[in-house]
Amino acid sequence: MTASCPPDTLLLIADLHLSPQRPELTRAFLRFLDEQAKGAQALYILGDFADAWIGDDDDTPLYAELAAALHHLSTSGTAIFFLHGNRDFLLGQDYAASCGARLLDEPLRLSHLGQDYLLLHGDILCTRDSAYLAFRQQVRAPAWQRDFLSKLLAERRAFAAAARAQSKSMSSNKAQDIMDVTPEAVLDLMQEQGVTTLIHGHTHRPKVHEFKLHGSPARRIVLGDWREHETWYARIDAAGVSLERFVYG
Repeated sequence: MTASCPPDTLLLIADLHLSPQRPELTRAFLRFLDEQAKGAQALYILGDFADAWIGDDDDTPLYAELAAALHHLSTSGTAIFFLHGNRDFLLGQDYAASCGARLLDEPLRLSHLGQDYLLLHGDILCTRDSAYLAFRQQVRAPAWQRDFLSKLLAERRAFAAAARAQSKSMSSNKAQDIMDVTPEAVLDLMQEQGVTTLIHGHTHRPKVHEFKLHGSPARRIVLGDWREHETWYARIDAAGVSLERFVYG
């Protein structure tokens, strides 16, 4: 198959939530790599690549399959980058290397074809969700992560399952605006970083928001989550940046 995009194209995805329980998402991802990402200059995965990441030593066969597919894309010339999300914050250098990818810190300021973009997962912008932010601070602490990764895989899997169940229960009882970004946090971060285009995921609310930042046109591009028959990605090329849908059978 020929390349799907010009060599100066960047693609950005987030919130795939890949897991053995959702094989249709794995098929969509592999098809996306073959039909959309082939020939791109770079692919940025802005968090929540997996539905839960319990450590690079997880022996679930799916993750080896995904690493092989990404490594194949990498060896064809497409650079691959990971940013952490709220589900895969334990994804480490070992797994990234097996994918031929690099782990990057957020927020990431990216310059491409004369334009600047700010990339991040997006959870740090949800400042009204104080319970989640407290949990995020706990699990991002190096001591907590060392302790967790020292546990047996079975213990880690049980913890991840319980955490997902608790998160789903808590989310169902939260007001929708609490789980969305705080507008003031968006403006403050963009001003601090000196950018007028922000790209993130996390909220599962795909949309291009246009607004003014100190009188200048600005944009916030929200990547959608991946689901059956429909996925979302952002595309940066000579024409600028756009939010795209990838519909598959």
